[in-house]
Amino acid sequence: MRFNEKELVLLSRQPSERAAELGMRGPKKGDVVKKRLVKLVVNFLFYFRTDEEEPIGALLLEQCRVEREDSQTFSIAFLDEAERKYVFECDTEEQCAEWIDSIIKASYEFMRKNLIYYRTEIHRLTGKDPLEQYGISDEARFQVSNGRPLPTVPFLVAL
Repeated sequence: MRFNEKELVLLSRQPSERAAELGMRGPKKGDVVKKRLVKLVVNFLFYFRTDEEEPIGALLLEQCRVEREDSQTFSIAFLDEAERKYVFECDTEEQCAEWIDSIIKASYEFMRKNLIYYRTEIHRLTGKDPLEQYGISDEARFQVSNGRPLPTVPFLVAL
């Protein structure tokens, strides 16, 4: 996927959902852990040298798996490139858990599934489709892949 570099830099300057200095090891063989300022903005994880204002990289948090490696370490691997794994070291166990939770919730797919679930629940409770007033209730992106609405049972989302 290609991105406009200037737009990404502007996005990296937006208020973040979470930001901290973390240890980070890239996916290349022989990469070592380096201290980086890591910022979660929408569904992008930006990383910076600690003394610079422009990001040196960004990860689009779609089609990826977030896993706890140990009590203070988590990793992000991309489903289409499992060998491309980024490792992050936190200061505490609690910080690690918070980062994992925030990253999982940042994906478009997670938000989409939640929207569909709550849309179905509102429809079940009120008999009205909350998206109808916006003229978008039939759009494919608000449907389950087979076109049917989600069942009315809560579900867990795993990336």
